[in-house]
Amino acid sequence: MKKLSARRRHPLAAVVVLLLALAATGGLYAAFAPAGKAQADETAQSLAIDEGKKLYSVGCASCHGSGGQGTTDGPSLVGVGSAAVDFQVGTGRMPAQQPGAQVPKKKVIYNQAEIDQLAAYVASLGAGPITPTKSQVDPSGADVAKGGDLFRTNCAQCHNFTGEGGALTNGKYAPSLEGVSPKHIYEAMQTGPQSMPSFPDSTMPEQEKKDIIAYIKTVNGDESQTPGGLSLGGLGPVSEGLFGWIFGLGGLIAIAVWVAAHTAKAKKS
Repeated sequence: MKKLSARRRHPLAAVVVLLLALAATGGLYAAFAPAGKAQADETAQSLAIDEGKKLYSVGCASCHGSGGQGTTDGPSLVGVGSAAVDFQVGTGRMPAQQPGAQVPKKKVIYNQAEIDQLAAYVASLGAGPITPTKSQVDPSGADVAKGGDLFRTNCAQCHNFTGEGGALTNGKYAPSLEGVSPKHIYEAMQTGPQSMPSFPDSTMPEQEKKDIIAYIKTVNGDESQTPGGLSLGGLGPVSEGLFGWIFGLGGLIAIAVWVAAHTAKAKKS
């Protein structure tokens, strides 16, 4: 007992006990941790990449190269990330039908599972923007007013004040944002497709992207939800000013003529 008491008072006794406790904890974790789930996730990811590579070889390699390195017909996909694939393929822009100034939105030919597989393969070529989650793109509770300020500062020059779209140079255009899903709007801001600049989280944080999405959904919603009443096509102050000049000023002139005519008639009688 005296020897045991002496060992307990040894300066290294606490260190030895701590090491034994850590070793026991590590052993228990290794024995009971859900390693099977992590291994299953890795296996599923590997399978998705393999299936995505097959889809890529059929539908994308002719333009982007067998390894995504790019060709004269298509840019490199190394480092574009899964978000770019989800946007381009999920909106039907890719695979492209023919070369041109800008690839238009069209009918989607892949289902979402196939799009995810393509995205997994392209993401494996190099790190890039990741496909956002539902919580990241959900505009619930976002600041619509702030989103409007951000949109007018960063987006309205091309997409118009309410996201109706507009013409650019050399045959390009900013597409309408009406009916575009929040996920694809978020991905477009992440990746900067075609002529659009990119707005990574370092430039525009996630919450600001949500605010912009909330604004777009508000101004492109039902007429009953559109602030200000009739949108007049959503073309901004030009159409509104023209409406004011033609109908507003025209109505005032018509009233003035009517009053003058009836005043002159009254004087004669």
